[in-house]
Amino acid sequence: MNGTPARRPKSAFSEMGVRIKEVSEGRPCDNCPELCPGFIPHAWRKTCKSCGCDRLKHSVYHEELGSVRDRLGLRESRVNHHSYDSPPGLTAKQTELFWSSLAERAPTGVGGATGAAAWRAWRTRALASQLPKQDLSLAHCRHIDEGHRKQYEDFVAARNEIALDIGVASQYHGASIECMGCNKPIRSGSITVQAPRIGEDAYFHPTCFSCAECDELLVELAYCALDGRLYCVRHYAERLKPRCHACDELIFSGEYTKAMNKDWHSGHFCCWQCDESLTGQRYVLRDEHPYCIKCYESVFANGCEECNKIIGIDSKDLSYKDKHWHEACFLCAKCRVSLVDKQFGSKLDKIYCGNCYDAQFASRCDGCGEVFRAGTKKMEYKTRQWHEKCFCCVVCKNPIGTRSFIPREQEIYCAGCYEDKFATRCVKCNKIITQGGVTYKNEPWHRECFTCTNCNTSLAGQRFTSRDEKPYCADCFGELFAKRCTSCTKPITGIGGTRFISFEDRHWHNDCFICAQCKTSLVGKGFITDGQDIICPECAKQKLM
Repeated sequence: MNGTPARRPKSAFSEMGVRIKEVSEGRPCDNCPELCPGFIPHAWRKTCKSCGCDRLKHSVYHEELGSVRDRLGLRESRVNHHSYDSPPGLTAKQTELFWSSLAERAPTGVGGATGAAAWRAWRTRALASQLPKQDLSLAHCRHIDEGHRKQYEDFVAARNEIALDIGVASQYHGASIECMGCNKPIRSGSITVQAPRIGEDAYFHPTCFSCAECDELLVELAYCALDGRLYCVRHYAERLKPRCHACDELIFSGEYTKAMNKDWHSGHFCCWQCDESLTGQRYVLRDEHPYCIKCYESVFANGCEECNKIIGIDSKDLSYKDKHWHEACFLCAKCRVSLVDKQFGSKLDKIYCGNCYDAQFASRCDGCGEVFRAGTKKMEYKTRQWHEKCFCCVVCKNPIGTRSFIPREQEIYCAGCYEDKFATRCVKCNKIITQGGVTYKNEPWHRECFTCTNCNTSLAGQRFTSRDEKPYCADCFGELFAKRCTSCTKPITGIGGTRFISFEDRHWHNDCFICAQCKTSLVGKGFITDGQDIICPECAKQKLM
């Protein structure tokens, strides 16, 4: 280490001889600026009378007279006196190293400000929080009675004598040493902060030089040492003395109030609204603040819709849709029967028992015609509605519930019954045709069922003809019913427009009607029969000659 700082003389601290001016009224609240018109100090609480928020939420701090040293009332001055943004005793380059080492803990100021502006805003707030003026001088205490003033002064003197100090920042050179904060090494060339009140070898990284209670960086390195640990002035005092949650002053009286896991001067545990003492009194906790019964009921209690009176904390508050009633006022608007623990209905901002609601407003079931009573489950489809038990298939009578259904005219069918009754069925197998059917003579067929009557070959998409209302493929129809050619003996069918010749009881294909001798086509020509043959006139002459 470049030099070891000398211990401060025991008389280094004196009671503050300066009054710290408070910046107070009119500052907006950081917590609720849209609600608070400006800071108005409470007579003895640390809060704003306008909105109830802590004074620190209003950027209400203390104007400093130069530095932390002035705030603490230090007599002697060290070299390179503190400025608000750099520790003493460092060169410009070392100061730059100091602030760069704090980059990971850099604050964000109001409005998202960063850099120097954010550090200035943080310092101002940290001074007020870590070094509360009422912990530094009796001149700023208003709630320490005459009998405890000496005790306060002894506490402050002892703290200043054995615990309070300002850390010393310097650049370390030498073998690696261990930081007392994180137990990690401090390397040569790093900026370190020494805490002489803990020990001559008590060194910390700048980021580790923080209060063991709130983990805040210690503003301008001002600290108190207790049991080998660092504390800000506020939390050092709270380790030894209770602090009043209302006025933020330390409590030196042996008699004080403990409530809500906090400590209070006996006269400060009061209603947050009217400031009346709550010691020994009933109170209600709201948003972590105590209220007397009267104030709580006037500020927070609901009004009864029936009698327009406040529903006190000793009354049961029954609510429905942002409306509230006394238990005794929760009545049917028509018959005046109590609705407590009963089903009820609401209409036009009024509540009714089940019977009265049904009689005046309830709709009726399209199945049974009865009303839907309050709390009854209702099944709806388009403009119609049913009781759950009435919403059933018109054929099988089974409740449909959440299953699929098919409406037809005014009736409801389950899928199975609808298919049985209305679905298209094949005329051959009588089973439902779901897809890809064939229509023949206005009757439906499965594709696989529409086959030749003779050979059962599928006729779907094929050429076919019919006989006696029955379909046949072309081949079977020809074999079974067509005339046969006298020449080739094959069937003569009309499929495809085939022409044929008939003579007496004999028939020929056009192509087969030829002269038996010369094979010339006789279609459209004269011919002569020769037994079973037909011949052209020329061949007939030759045969006769």
